[in-house]
Amino acid sequence: MTNLYRGRYAPSPTGEMHLGNAWTALLAWLHARSHGGRFVLRMEDLDPDRSRPVYEAQLIHDLRWLGLDWDEGPDVGGGYGPYRQSERFSLYRQALDMLRQDGRLYACRCTRAQLSAGAPHPGEQGRPYSGACRTLGLPLDGRQALRVVVRPGVYGFEDEARGWFEQDVAAVVGDFAVQRADGVPAYQLAVVVDDAAMAVTHVVRGDDLLDSTPRQLFLYEALRLRAPRFLHLPLLVDPEGRRLSKRQRDLSIAALRSAGVPAERIIGYLAWKARLLEAWRPVAPQALVAAFSVARLPLAPVVVRETAAEFGAV
Repeated sequence: MTNLYRGRYAPSPTGEMHLGNAWTALLAWLHARSHGGRFVLRMEDLDPDRSRPVYEAQLIHDLRWLGLDWDEGPDVGGGYGPYRQSERFSLYRQALDMLRQDGRLYACRCTRAQLSAGAPHPGEQGRPYSGACRTLGLPLDGRQALRVVVRPGVYGFEDEARGWFEQDVAAVVGDFAVQRADGVPAYQLAVVVDDAAMAVTHVVRGDDLLDSTPRQLFLYEALRLRAPRFLHLPLLVDPEGRRLSKRQRDLSIAALRSAGVPAERIIGYLAWKARLLEAWRPVAPQALVAAFSVARLPLAPVVVRETAAEFGAV
């Protein structure tokens, strides 16, 4: 164990926290605490149309009610702030300036409708962005999206649970966007800049972001930054295989709390699904730290068949 460990949980305040969010938060917290490390809460509130302060406040309340804490965050401060992406635009501009100076950026006027009409979104089904705008020489004036030139080559990493994963980003994704047409930095750029600037050493997150990691490794290299280690968790899904979402409000943390479900029962359920407990029973997060092991975690999607009523059952 080392106190040099820095982990983080980086939710988007775009709706009520649900079981899937709590699953990631708990396991990221346990990973950090079991290593004796620091834990950071960062709000990924770049989406101006969906992010709301009320969701951020509720998310913080839900996390604390569940028994999770953090050493740095938007409500407690810290030496690596600010802890909201909406307040970190100057750092993203510096990163874009570096890519521009290195000749790696170009403006793209392709609309989502045009991309959808000609092919799946870049990277889906192994069909990359065509590079249609790469040679047009459009001005980098902020009126179009910005893409980064991706050179051929394989980017890979050793996932702590899944082993080696690699991808030829140029062949699978192609030149990807690092800034939207409205001037909002893309997720791929922002998450790399933030994790590096906050000295994050370990990233624990859902495996829906596994395919994004090679793109991020490309940006770490292009921006001359050190990449963290990664652990990708299986997603919680319903019996039909659909990932849990904020639309399933009966399984939101707020709804379960309002129904009288104790926080320890929710934590015990998630720990049981993570194979950290042999049976579903109430437990506090701190009681799970000593027994936490990545080797115990499942790799396949975790099916949630239980109803809201069953969470309230004693």
